[in-house]
Amino acid sequence: MNISFYIAKRYLLAKKSTNVINIISGVSVVGVATVTTALIVVLSVMNGFNGLLTELYNSFDPDIKITPKTGKTFIAGNPEIEKLKEIKEISFFGEVIEESALLRFDKKEYVAVLKGVEDNFRHMSGVDSMIVAGEFLLKSGNTNFAVVGLGVQHFLGVAVDPTYQRSIEVYVPKRREKISQDLEKMYKIMRIVPAGVFSIQQDYDTKYVIVPIEFMRELLDYKNEITSLEIKVKNEADIPAVKEKIMAILGDGYVVKDKYEQHEFIFRIMKSEKLAIFLILSFILIIASFNIIGSLTMLIIDKKEDIGILKSLGASNSLIKRIFLIEGWMISMAGALIGLVLGALICWVQIHFGIVQLQGGGSFIISEYPVEMHWLDFVTVLAIVMGIGFVAAWYPVRYINKKYLDSVS
Repeated sequence: MNISFYIAKRYLLAKKSTNVINIISGVSVVGVATVTTALIVVLSVMNGFNGLLTELYNSFDPDIKITPKTGKTFIAGNPEIEKLKEIKEISFFGEVIEESALLRFDKKEYVAVLKGVEDNFRHMSGVDSMIVAGEFLLKSGNTNFAVVGLGVQHFLGVAVDPTYQRSIEVYVPKRREKISQDLEKMYKIMRIVPAGVFSIQQDYDTKYVIVPIEFMRELLDYKNEITSLEIKVKNEADIPAVKEKIMAILGDGYVVKDKYEQHEFIFRIMKSEKLAIFLILSFILIIASFNIIGSLTMLIIDKKEDIGILKSLGASNSLIKRIFLIEGWMISMAGALIGLVLGALICWVQIHFGIVQLQGGGSFIISEYPVEMHWLDFVTVLAIVMGIGFVAAWYPVRYINKKYLDSVS
């Protein structure tokens, strides 16, 4: 057995001549364990919220979205667009037309974004699983239907009629029409029947109304123009790799974004918040590690006689320094392991029992704090704790110089 490790372990567990050293060592372990636990719990909660946002966005947004780099629309049948069908990793294409419009229902008005989609939209997204009223229906025979966001429904007072007798009036400015006070001359007016209401996330619920793409083409006088092309890749496919293939085919005339780039700002904020919290708690860990410095300094003084005995037995200066360095590191290790286990236990309890509830009276899509444990967080936290613990142990040990060791010989 390594002699320095053996002696350090004995010093850690054995009762000291001065009881306050035991107390400070215990406080050091508790301090490190507490901060380690907090790091694991907070990082796991941040992971949970990030995963929740990703899941919500995936319910509406495609894996990859293609938009024109200049202008508002592009032709769906362009040769380069047709060439994308040769990519085997792509499972679905969806032509989309989006346009803001004024909606009117029972004398209430609201401006929303109409999203015209094809029949395969339910395969492109999970909106049909987010229906809270009515059903996901876009077309039946010659009748066009709309699925409205929960926020849009609230502002318009839309009631989903099982008999489909009531409709929403849609107003959009006519193309190439001069400004006029006559709404019928200036705006194109069409009606569409609300069939269902979806609820995903506030940004979507208060903004979007999903309608058939044929309805949008008639409304905007489009032929084969689209505002975007949405793509769903196969489950086993690598989205960044598919994106690179698409960009190589399309060239510089289009903007290609994956699901994270479509909401880059939100995910960047989440990542920055996680980093900021990690740094703040790491700073608190540094402060908690001052107890290790105090404990180790007092232990070195307390074991002055033992150092003399070890010197008499032939122990080298480096061996004696290594003993106390390992002693300090073991204090950090004990706190880190306790903290990791306790943090994992708290996260497990929250995942399975949802003890800590979100405040808001059930107004959120979930009722308890979401938690996701990532093994990389555990490795990172352990590394930072051990790194700070090593510095905290090295600081007092470096004062065990030759002059001090000669004085105890």
